Amino acid sequence: MRIVIAEDAAIMRDGLTQTLTRRGHDVVAAVGDAEALRKAIAEHQPDVAIVDVRMPPSHTDEGLRAAKAIHQDFPKVGVLVFSQYIEAHAASELFASAPTGVGYLLKDRVADVSEFIDALTRVAQGGTVLDPEVVRQLLGAGRRRDTLAALTPREKEVLSLIAQGRSNVAIAAALFISPKVVEKHVANIFDKLGLAPSDTDNRRVIAAIKYLES
Repeated sequence: MRIVIAEDAAIMRDGLTQTLTRRGHDVVAAVGDAEALRKAIAEHQPDVAIVDVRMPPSHTDEGLRAAKAIHQDFPKVGVLVFSQYIEAHAASELFASAPTGVGYLLKDRVADVSEFIDALTRVAQGGTVLDPEVVRQLLGAGRRRDTLAALTPREKEVLSLIAQGRSNVAIAAALFISPKVVEKHVANIFDKLGLAPSDTDNRRVIAAIKYLES
């Protein structure tokens, strides 16, 4: 395979290069940031790219955004995201836009080089590879979005204010509605989020966490 590696950690980048080269593959470029990755893909158009999630300059989700752009501009290039981190929202967008020739593996869960090479080969051939932990978090993120999707726009406004720590009276004042109406909205929110009355759990706090997670 002809491979491009995008990894900002020099030791990891060099280690991947040596490992793949010893296995008979051609690493045509090994770069440390997303912009260099895009240029390497355009120049070499490899069979597959190995991409870390967090790279310069912001070290957030540059790798995933670059992977999505690669699939849009060079659909025949497979992309294997290989990282310590799971960015569930960006990952779900990547798989939605590129259902084939894409993979996501976690560095600390790959114990065998042969399995890694096999996964890389499948992605290069148009297959899909997903670490089970990535699947779990993607499904969890989907469930959270589906849960909040059941709320009405007004209920989402109320939940947003709950997440800001506002009382029912303060929410009523902010939305120009009566406290009684706020109480009704809050009850509906608890019901739709599956938060039953409890002596041990604070439903407002749990609802706020669900909102922030979404």
